[in-house]
Amino acid sequence: MTNFIKPNKLSSSTDDELLSAYRNNGDLTILGQLYERYMPLVYGICLKYLKDEDLAKDAVMGIFEELVMKVQQHNITVFRSWLYVLGRNYCLMQLRTDKKMDVVALDEVMEFTPLLHPDTNNREEAYKVLENCIDKLTGGQKQSIDLFYLKEKCYKEVADITGFSLNEVKSYIQNGKRNLKICLEKSSEE
Repeated sequence: MTNFIKPNKLSSSTDDELLSAYRNNGDLTILGQLYERYMPLVYGICLKYLKDEDLAKDAVMGIFEELVMKVQQHNITVFRSWLYVLGRNYCLMQLRTDKKMDVVALDEVMEFTPLLHPDTNNREEAYKVLENCIDKLTGGQKQSIDLFYLKEKCYKEVADITGFSLNEVKSYIQNGKRNLKICLEKSSEE
């Protein structure tokens, strides 16, 4: 592999050649050329997940910014596949961040009406009720719900932290959400 690729040869270079050249000299032109090949793919991924053209365009730029560092940090065997995963993960994180997958998003999923009202007093009271309901969950459910929703960990990270299997984590989260919904509904009837 070459350390330097002449500009007129960029378009005929393979993905691996461009990756190697970028890693060796950090020239953003080379990385830009490589990324440009896959921008329609990345835009498609972003549009699929974000469902908004402007957000998708912003995400395409954000992914390139992440690419600048991540290409140096990862051992990439097939750039196209790796980029697809990077793009998907970026969009999923955007959705989690934008929706603030914390207590509010958890309650929106459960359609807990008091939290959806703008009245501040109801919202604060609803948070207290939610905290109380979370405390009532069993150990595995409580721990998984806390890590997944409040600490924004993915299933695998929850499994790594807790020592639970991936299936146990999914089960704890699913059952925990169901139990929270039941608890919240009981509390709203009182």
